[in-house]
Amino acid sequence: RVRIPLPVSNILWEHCIRLANRTLVEGYANVKKCSNEGRALMQLDFQQFLMKLEKLTDIRPIPDKEFVETYIKAYYLTENDMERWIKEHREYSTKQLTNLVNVCLGSHINKKARQRLLAAIDDIDRPKR
Repeated sequence: RVRIPLPVSNILWEHCIRLANRTLVEGYANVKKCSNEGRALMQLDFQQFLMKLEKLTDIRPIPDKEFVETYIKAYYLTENDMERWIKEHREYSTKQLTNLVNVCLGSHINKKARQRLLAAIDDIDRPKR
């Protein structure tokens, strides 16, 4: 047995948690269709994940917790709020933003708004190219 010093253990936990949270968002971004109930279940699952983490580690705050929660909650935004949100949240990949818009199509965003939102994403992505 090798004892890991607490500071090293905390760094390892932090990296593992951050990677898990980033993976969750990437998984949510791969969803093709999602209802309001589905998003509510995603929130519930994430809350369960956080509860288990809090029992496993003393790391507070949980790294990238807001990154996941913000992405899940963005589904409920109106067209105008989503456009502003897309411009303000550059921490998400183009793929993640695009899928968010596509999943919202039909539930509370129409095709015209979808095109406008996708154009906004493209405008943000353009300087990177």
